[in-house]
Amino acid sequence: MNTSSQTRLLTIPDIAERDQVNEKTVRRWIQSGELIAHKLGAQWRISEADHALFMRERRGLNLPRSDIQ
Repeated sequence: MNTSSQTRLLTIPDIAERDQVNEKTVRRWIQSGELIAHKLGAQWRISEADHALFMRERRGLNLPRSDIQ
């Protein structure tokens, strides 16, 4: 069951594949604070909403977080 309150969490390899970059690049984005990520256990997870915000900001749109669904 998937509701609007549930968000799919992506891994570093997921983001690297989607953005067609190396996993090291994704790790640098996380370490620099450009990409919001949460450490769960030993692994990093990125919400689809945070990834969408990151992509919009990189494209120069700078949309408020409330515009991301």
